[in-house]
Amino acid sequence: MRFSALRILKEGLTGNKGWTPHWRDPAPKPAYDVIVIGGGGHGLATAFYLAAEHGLTNVAVLEKGYIGGGNVGRNTTIVRANYNMPGNSEFYSHSLKLWEGLEESLNYNVMHSQRGVINLFHSDGQRDYAARRANSMINQGDDAILLDREGVRRMVPYLDFENVRFPVYGGLYHPRGGTARHDAVAWGYARGADMRGVDIIQNCEVTGIDVENGRVTGVQTTRGAIKAKKVGIVVAGRSGQVAALAGMRLPIESHVLQAFVTEGLKPCIDQVITFGMGHFYISQSDKGGLVFGGDLDMYASYAARGNLPLVEHVMEAGMTLMPMIGKARVLRSWGGIMDMSPDGSPIIDKTHIDGLYLDCGWCYGGFKAVPGSGNCFAHLIAQDRPHPAATRFRLDRFRTGVGLMDEEGTGSQHNLH
Repeated sequence: MRFSALRILKEGLTGNKGWTPHWRDPAPKPAYDVIVIGGGGHGLATAFYLAAEHGLTNVAVLEKGYIGGGNVGRNTTIVRANYNMPGNSEFYSHSLKLWEGLEESLNYNVMHSQRGVINLFHSDGQRDYAARRANSMINQGDDAILLDREGVRRMVPYLDFENVRFPVYGGLYHPRGGTARHDAVAWGYARGADMRGVDIIQNCEVTGIDVENGRVTGVQTTRGAIKAKKVGIVVAGRSGQVAALAGMRLPIESHVLQAFVTEGLKPCIDQVITFGMGHFYISQSDKGGLVFGGDLDMYASYAARGNLPLVEHVMEAGMTLMPMIGKARVLRSWGGIMDMSPDGSPIIDKTHIDGLYLDCGWCYGGFKAVPGSGNCFAHLIAQDRPHPAATRFRLDRFRTGVGLMDEEGTGSQHNLH
């Protein structure tokens, strides 16, 4: 089924009775060419690009829960390509280009809104770094505008410009950045993959990975054994647990990152605004809710919920930046399980087991990377060589120390990313 304005009009006039399910609910087959473990945004995107760009349709996506129930539905929906380090800069630029053509590729409205991202700076040192970052972005072919204090004031006059502790010196403006609807991204990729013959199998937890003579042969699941020539692991915060099923120990820690949304309000925040010195970021959804978050809870956990001290910290940072939000009532909060790598950058690579591939370590960059991650991981699985945009995301950099990408400039430590 293709979506069109005419179809929407017709269904609206006939009681919306002609819509069909977005994807099938198949039983697992005995064997597939490729199994993708993980039905989140990255896994669904991988399956879509395997079929759409590489012609591999005998593919299964195995999801232990339901589509949209993991991190792809537990984030602050920000899309951007304002990275500084070589390797990351090329990748996120590639991902943003895919975002810009995504709705046409999927024939699905993912509500991608290029409303712009403003990264505030509050000191001379932060201004210098923002200028270097802007130059890196421009050299990469992306957009970046350095705003002074008055430039920021013209765009977002409701910030506290008189704050003595965190004076606003200016901001790095990324006009092509913005947001997208996270649920729609998952549904769109699931629908697109299913239309091309991919089996999306929900409530099918992988309990084992079969390896014979150094090569993967399939997986064990709660719905029986399934053979496969190739297996891709792309399970976000569960990466360490699933890789352990194949006898691997990953350089990954899983942490909780909380986010919050308020009651619906009239439109008041047009852009995405980040307050790095207080570690706070905020935007406004199409429904009017203010969507915001802060830093990790700073302890390893697989629980999709957070603790109260970080709630207090995020609220304090929000009030410091823009006191106008003080009377907004928080509607709900949630926690995403972040797979944190030692250098704050991802891994897309083959493992030492033939036919077993890994996509993990997305830290804070998971949602904005969905198209790029799926596209590059599909290329790796299909071609057995890295995509040009992901050549530096090697697993062995943590063993050899060669090629580490310290994006935040805070050292190779889990608890600082």
